[in-house]
Amino acid sequence: MRAYRLAQFGIDHLRLEPADDPAPGKGEVLIDLKALSLNYRDLMVVKGWYNPKLKLPVVPISDGAGVVAATGPGVEGVAIGDRVISHFVSGWIGGPFRAEYGKTTLGTPGPGLAAERVVLPASAVVPVPAGYDFAQAATLPIAALTAWSVLVNVGRLEAGQSVLTLGTGGVSIFALQFAKALGAKVIITSSSDEKLRRAQQLGADYAINYTTAQDWASTVAEVTGGLGADVTVETGGAGTLTQSMAATRAGGTIGFLGALTGLKAEVNLGLLLMKRLHLAGIFVDSRASFEAMNRFITEHDIRPVINRSFSFDDLGEAFRYMESGRHFGKIVVQI
Repeated sequence: MRAYRLAQFGIDHLRLEPADDPAPGKGEVLIDLKALSLNYRDLMVVKGWYNPKLKLPVVPISDGAGVVAATGPGVEGVAIGDRVISHFVSGWIGGPFRAEYGKTTLGTPGPGLAAERVVLPASAVVPVPAGYDFAQAATLPIAALTAWSVLVNVGRLEAGQSVLTLGTGGVSIFALQFAKALGAKVIITSSSDEKLRRAQQLGADYAINYTTAQDWASTVAEVTGGLGADVTVETGGAGTLTQSMAATRAGGTIGFLGALTGLKAEVNLGLLLMKRLHLAGIFVDSRASFEAMNRFITEHDIRPVINRSFSFDDLGEAFRYMESGRHFGKIVVQI
């Protein structure tokens, strides 16, 4: 088989090399991978931003889908030939998040999926939703489940409420799709009028170009009758957090999950206190939540928005495309 190894940080240092076929041990499954999807986290890992002290070499990429090729001793509930998807926080099966789960994430420190075959714990895979192909399935583990966590598990979104989501990457577009299926109104931001038009075609109720409406929090207030959004999907990071707090209604929820504009920010404690905001850090979610989300996806026939597909040999180009910020929705890699 072949696998990508990163011996030095940087997209140019990704090397596709021959590798030994892995064999599953006790409680593990061997997966023939068919498709991967890229997340901003993967780009941060490759460029050395996520963990500058990461011990190299590593195999990157966190999300993928494929077919179970072999099972190790003691595996139950997963069989050879099953179509499965990786579960990113592989140790988080259900219940509240615990600190040790952070050490079980795929694509470092756990196994990376930029390979033709990978061994994972049997508990770290879930079935592909009915009617999904492998590329569609590969988009779900981080982007979709993060959006689901913000809206459903943390935000407790109800029909008739409003959602603000920043940008038009994978998480934001899934948030748009889920929120509309839940009966909510959606406000979305972007610097591109063309992307905003595409978001409106998917059902976005209000579209704000943050380059022309730089005080976009005020625009959000206007379109929500002065209240602000009930739930905000905060993908931007340090540079957008203050406006997101201003744009969220009193008593509302902000799911903080992105670092596009940095991780260190001065927090306006006055806004946080006087508006009684709920600011929640989102680190994807559990396998139990993944399965619940997939049932919802099947019930509502929600299909991922895939912007562009690359071949496995062109993984570096896929990362450069992500780095350019031109994508709308998800980027996938076919194996």
